[in-house]
Amino acid sequence: MHPDLGLTGLQGGLFLEITVLGCWAPYPRAGGACSGYLLRGGGRNILLEAGNGSLSKLMAFLDFRRLDAVIISHLHPDHFLDLFPLRHAIEGARREGSRTEPLDLFLPARPDQIFQVLAGYKKAFNPVPIEEIPLEENLPGIPVRRLDLGGLSIRFVPSRHSLPGYIISFTGAGKLVFSGDTGPCDAFWQAVNDIDNLRHLIIECAFPDREEALAIASRHLCPRQLALELRKLERPCDIHITHLKPGQMELTMAEIERSLGEFRPQLLRHKQVFEF
Repeated sequence: MHPDLGLTGLQGGLFLEITVLGCWAPYPRAGGACSGYLLRGGGRNILLEAGNGSLSKLMAFLDFRRLDAVIISHLHPDHFLDLFPLRHAIEGARREGSRTEPLDLFLPARPDQIFQVLAGYKKAFNPVPIEEIPLEENLPGIPVRRLDLGGLSIRFVPSRHSLPGYIISFTGAGKLVFSGDTGPCDAFWQAVNDIDNLRHLIIECAFPDREEALAIASRHLCPRQLALELRKLERPCDIHITHLKPGQMELTMAEIERSLGEFRPQLLRHKQVFEF
């Protein structure tokens, strides 16, 4: 952890740290987890995504009782499934007195059926639909929502996926953007290119090129599509690849290297930590 983590950085922001808990989809490799990231800084602990297996990985780094908030990009199971065991953990901690308040949970309001189930766990969660976060008027034609969470600035831009979802950015001394699940999306790049001091871009690549038609139909990316998308990027940053299938990782990363070598993308790894 950065010695100044949680203090004001040189750019006037907070030093933030993100730890990879899981990055597989739609199921994890043996011993791994689906989408999950622990964000720490400014005295806050935020769980970004809660895919299957991520809660177990979280507890190697942080007691779940110390979480301040959970943010879910969209309501596909590999991004939220561990909210169900986390619900039991929080409710139990409140009963025994080791935690006093429900956990703030920021998530899309659709599909309504899933949202209502999760929002119904009032003893565990304080649900906040992302759609109710105030709009920030700074990108023409693109609804940008901004959340200030204990000094942390978090922005939400709609993604282009088979379910309503969000691209999420975090501001520390530098900035990080998390794509969530998305297909080609011009609004994504307009928002990314509007960000000064971008340090890290975490972006999905769910299918190899041989399944490009499926990637397009399901609104995901494959290496060929990702290469076209990254040519819209106007900001220098480190690029991290996530959302690979365990049985296709080697093939997909080889195709990424051939198609995107100039961008020097790196596969995210469990327990990887970086600061911004």
